[in-house]
Amino acid sequence: MSRDTALGPRRCSIAGALDIVGDRWSLLVVRELLYGVHRFNELVHNTGAPRDILTARLRKLQEHGIVERRPYSSRPPRYEYFLTAVGCELSPVLQVLKRWGDEHVIEGPLPVVFEHDCGHELVPVLRCEACGDPVERDSIHLAHDTDGLRDGLRRSSTESQPPAER
Repeated sequence: MSRDTALGPRRCSIAGALDIVGDRWSLLVVRELLYGVHRFNELVHNTGAPRDILTARLRKLQEHGIVERRPYSSRPPRYEYFLTAVGCELSPVLQVLKRWGDEHVIEGPLPVVFEHDCGHELVPVLRCEACGDPVERDSIHLAHDTDGLRDGLRRSSTESQPPAER
């Protein structure tokens, strides 16, 4: 599949990305590789994925250049798995997903907390690269619209506002 091919009725980068990494096991593999876990049996244990499913996900991630396999034993043949540079670019995606899970899913103490180099707990925030402002839903506007999406976004943002603001 080419980079710009997306499944479904709308040509969409999100749909294309989800076709590659949009299932539980693929994202958990990426998580574990980011945490420094590289061996198949450890990936099985830490993700809870069935061995056949994990094998299929690792192959798919390899095919798309997200993971590379490196031998560490020739007798018997054994491999470790590592993220490529493209795979490492998924780190911010997982950090933001983790933040959402911390706020809306996990109850009680957080199972994992990251610390930034500055010494404070990491709380990822999406920021505009040009101006540095935090990205909020209302601060995003379509610059290119080939599918008539702009009209749907206007309806969606109006529908999500409380009646007094419409």
